[in-house]
Amino acid sequence: MIKIALPKGRIAKESLEIFSRIFETKIEFDDRKLILEKHNFLFMLVRSQDVATYVYHQAADIGIVGLDVLEEHPLKVVKLMNLNIGKCRVVVGARADGGIDYLKPRIKIATKMPHITLRYFSQKAIPVDVIKLYGSIELAPLVGLSDGIVDIVETGDTMRQNNLIEVEKIMDSSAHLICNLNSFYAKKNEILSLCAKIQKEL
Repeated sequence: MIKIALPKGRIAKESLEIFSRIFETKIEFDDRKLILEKHNFLFMLVRSQDVATYVYHQAADIGIVGLDVLEEHPLKVVKLMNLNIGKCRVVVGARADGGIDYLKPRIKIATKMPHITLRYFSQKAIPVDVIKLYGSIELAPLVGLSDGIVDIVETGDTMRQNNLIEVEKIMDSSAHLICNLNSFYAKKNEILSLCAKIQKEL
C-alpha cells in the first residue's frame, strides 16, 4: 500500500481529480473524514504546512505540496515532479501610496513565511526585521505594523482590494509530488509507475 498525504483545500481537490482519472473511478473523502483507502492507496488530508513532515517521517510515502511550503520548511525529501497545479507566486507587497523605503536602516516585513523572507532580503543585503503573522497579512502595512509584506498571491485581487501593490516577485510556486527517501527505494517500481500515470494525466 502507498500512503499519500494531500494538503486540505483546492490542491487536494485537483489532486483527487487526477487520481480519479487514473483509476477511472470517483475518489473523494466523506464529510470530515481525514483518511480514504482506495485501490491499495491510502490518502490522508493534512495541513499544507505538514505534508512534507508526514513524508519526511514516513507516515506518508508520497505527498503533494506547494514549492513555497517546501522552501519555507526545508526537509530532506525526494522531489518527483512538478504537477503544475495550485499555481501562485510569493511576492513583496506594500501600500500603493508609499511602496517600501529601502533607504531606511532596517525595514519591517510581516509574513507567514519568515524563512523565505529572511533569505530573500539577506541575499539583497537589506537589513530586515521579520514579523511572523498567521493571517490577515495585508492589514500589517495599512496600520503601520510593517513597511511591507511577503505573501502568496494567485490573482493579486486581495492585495489590490486592500490598496496594496506588488513591489517584486520572490518566486513562482506550484504543487510538487514529493517522496520519502526510504519509501522511494522500498517501493520504487510502484511509485515510478504511479508517476508515469500521473504524467499522462497532466
